[in-house]
Amino acid sequence: MPHVIIKMYAGRTEEQKKKLVKAITDSIVKIVDADKKYVSIAIEDVSPEDWAEKVYRPDILEKQNTLYKKPGYNPFCE
Repeated sequence: MPHVIIKMYAGRTEEQKKKLVKAITDSIVKIVDADKKYVSIAIEDVSPEDWAEKVYRPDILEKQNTLYKKPGYNPFCE
């Protein structure tokens, strides 16, 4: 029962979000052999000024042991 949460800067269109959700759903179904009915995906829009404290610190810095793809930036060092 995969559940995916996508956090990204606000500004993407509904069409872009739907295409992204379809591509991720299709990949999950194919790669982990999950039935499509068990896949859920949420998208959370985050403003750029809130990114460091609302996403980077809690979801990246504090959960590095769960990251399979680490970012190539650090807003606290730039």
